[in-house]
Amino acid sequence: MSETTDPDIATAKRRKAPAKPKGRVTMTDIARAAGCSQATVSFVLNNSPGIRLSQQTRERVIEAARALGYSAPAFSALKQPVAAFEGAAFGGLDGVIGFCVDQLATSPEAVVAIEGARQASWNAGNVLLVAQTMGDAVMEPRAISALTRRGISALIYMTIFTREITAPDFLYGLDIPVILLNCYTSDYAFPAVVPSEIAGGQSSTRHLISHGHRRIATITGEPWMQAAQDRLKGYRRALATADIPFDPELVVEGDWSASAGYAATVKLLALKDRPTAIFCQNDRTAIGCYEALKEAGLHIPADISVVGYDDEEIARHLFPPLTTSILPHMAMGQWAIEQLEAPAVAGRGRYPITKLECPLVERESVATFRGLA
Repeated sequence: MSETTDPDIATAKRRKAPAKPKGRVTMTDIARAAGCSQATVSFVLNNSPGIRLSQQTRERVIEAARALGYSAPAFSALKQPVAAFEGAAFGGLDGVIGFCVDQLATSPEAVVAIEGARQASWNAGNVLLVAQTMGDAVMEPRAISALTRRGISALIYMTIFTREITAPDFLYGLDIPVILLNCYTSDYAFPAVVPSEIAGGQSSTRHLISHGHRRIATITGEPWMQAAQDRLKGYRRALATADIPFDPELVVEGDWSASAGYAATVKLLALKDRPTAIFCQNDRTAIGCYEALKEAGLHIPADISVVGYDDEEIARHLFPPLTTSILPHMAMGQWAIEQLEAPAVAGRGRYPITKLECPLVERESVATFRGLA
């Protein structure tokens, strides 16, 4: 991670001495006083090698830390003239970023997000350390404590299911930047990124409408999950925008599984006025949908068009290849790392929730509706 610009030197010299905060001085306090990111402060105070920071930035951070009375073991190495650091090889760890996720094995999304963060981290010469916590109230703080003892400069906190969380108290007490991935808090205390699920559901349904379909069914995920709720909202918005009446008969509840997709499709085909297109709210549901349609002697997309969601690897290998939406977990992981380059803003306590687009990938499972045979 690097800084490419510095404040005007004259402005820096005129900067007033920062007021000492009450209680223990944190890296957040130093970042605000120095006018840089919390990650930059961590890199400087931990003597992190391989981080391309200008000498002016290093001096500014050290000056702010000393003025505030910051005290930490790693900072003792900086109690020498700043000029001695020029061209020197720094000791200690490389820049290390922690990545904490509740579940790794249940779905590919966590691995994809980790890979996005890994790529962005390595581009800046930083290392990513990953811990799985299962959301356990005892083991999660122990896992994060283990990461912080390894000298991490920031923490990415991820949940598998997109949702609002009540952040554990220990997150608020960390002296390093915390980024929320696939989750957010009601107090907006941390930068957070989630998929734009409503827009994704709307785009999927609108794609079918653009091909002349008006009798469009959807097979949802479990209704308690925010992703299912938002994708259904997007479906309904697309229908409303196109002046297509909402028909509750065309909405069948599933559970994200292939077997639920199969059962729901059988139910939809039994309707007197069956749909001409089905929006499956994930790709695994679409697998079951495909099987039910083929078992009924129907051809995709000639008889019924199908759209999925998630763009799992299997989507491109179905016959025909499945039109679906990309869950942007790779981009979310990259976004999380990029936020560490953003300078801290004094007095800022609320961060907007960033929503990343779920792009539609058009393949061969959708055709223009030409009337029932």
